[in-house]
Amino acid sequence: MTYLGEIHSRLLDHRPIIQGETRYFVKEFEEKRGLREVRVLENLKNVIQETNEQILPKCTETMQDYLSQTLQRLQAASHLVYKLQQKEQEQRKLNNQHLLISEKQRITQWEDFMTEQHNKQAAVDEEHRKATERLKEQYAEMEKDLAKFSSF
Repeated sequence: MTYLGEIHSRLLDHRPIIQGETRYFVKEFEEKRGLREVRVLENLKNVIQETNEQILPKCTETMQDYLSQTLQRLQAASHLVYKLQQKEQEQRKLNNQHLLISEKQRITQWEDFMTEQHNKQAAVDEEHRKATERLKEQYAEMEKDLAKFSSF
């Protein structure tokens, strides 16, 4: 049994090794690094305290100033864009009205043109009819004259 106990303690009982490592770590940390680590931690504490008390308020104040200025500029730009949109809408309305008026004028001009063309066509047709009538009469008279001369 003692032999089995020794095997067990060597293979499975790690307490002596862990205790030795723990003592070495504590000795290393407390004796060799103790003051250096405390100084590093103290410096970190001072930097964090300075940051919280001085730098952070300055940054917050500066940020709020710039944000305020930026907000004012954005509001001014938004107002200008709104004015431009209104002007553009007014211009579109004017253009649409002008286009409607122009379209009505063109329709009226087109109707007048078509009426004039119809009247001219009627006049030309009438003139053509009259010229045709005259030619028929002239040819009828010529045939009568031709018939007179041929009967001789």
